Amino acid sequence: MNPEVAVVIPTRGRPELLRRAVEAVQAQLYEGLVESVVVSDAETLEPSTLPPGRPDRPVRLLANGRTPGPSGARNTGILASKGAYVAFCDDDDVWRPGKLAAQVATLEQAPHLSAVSCSLALHLAGGRVRLRRSRHPTLGLPDLLGTRPVHLHLSGLACRRDLILHQVGLFDEAIPGSYGEDYDWLLRLAVAGPIRSLSEPLVDVAWTGGSWFAGRWDLIASAILYLLAKHPELRSHRAGRARLEGRLAYARACSGRRAEARHWAARALAANPFERRSYLALLVSAGVPSAGLARVSALVGRGL
Repeated sequence: MNPEVAVVIPTRGRPELLRRAVEAVQAQLYEGLVESVVVSDAETLEPSTLPPGRPDRPVRLLANGRTPGPSGARNTGILASKGAYVAFCDDDDVWRPGKLAAQVATLEQAPHLSAVSCSLALHLAGGRVRLRRSRHPTLGLPDLLGTRPVHLHLSGLACRRDLILHQVGLFDEAIPGSYGEDYDWLLRLAVAGPIRSLSEPLVDVAWTGGSWFAGRWDLIASAILYLLAKHPELRSHRAGRARLEGRLAYARACSGRRAEARHWAARALAANPFERRSYLALLVSAGVPSAGLARVSALVGRGL
């Protein structure tokens, strides 16, 4: 008998996209029960917004009863779920039909894995699509310290519910604004065991450059400082620390704190002279508008 899977879908303010995401979950070829656990964050969502459930594809609508934001919403869904496996899907992303069947089969065959991810099809501004695949079939903690792999997206991840509850832990609701909450959780997931990455693109991810965090530079900076303080393994990894310090420098530059931007850029470049965000931070602190840099980054499918 195929184990039950719960799909946690946090949502806020995108009812049309949400319906599309839930329909894609219901269309999975997996021959087991798949429950969509939709968690409405900071708004009232009418049940009629969602497609009707079926015995093998039920849909449950919950309100986020924890800290507002994606961390609290995902935790609400995890704690309310019943499946042996938990998968995640953002409300603007779409699963391809074979996703769950491939991931659950992999997890069933390899109990040492902490999770299974997959390659992504990134839908960029202007209608272009770029594939993002892992260079390695299995990722461990060292792979995540040096970089934040684009393909390791929560919408492409499935894992065991018991592992979350008893070893990895829930998403950290204390991170300022929930910025980087997925990266923090993935670091802890990688400590619990390796993450297998399937080569086939099984999720279509919206990547148009828009973000709730756009322009919230002080919040972003606070969250990065929180992550650096929380994870000593990041501070001892030169490339990983430089990546976050470069991002911090860029956030400080965009908020007009030029001296701080130059300070963090210098620290990042001392650890890794190839850290590109440090150079972008220096450009912004010298007066180059940040909006143009963000547009270029979105066009090539890379975040700032």
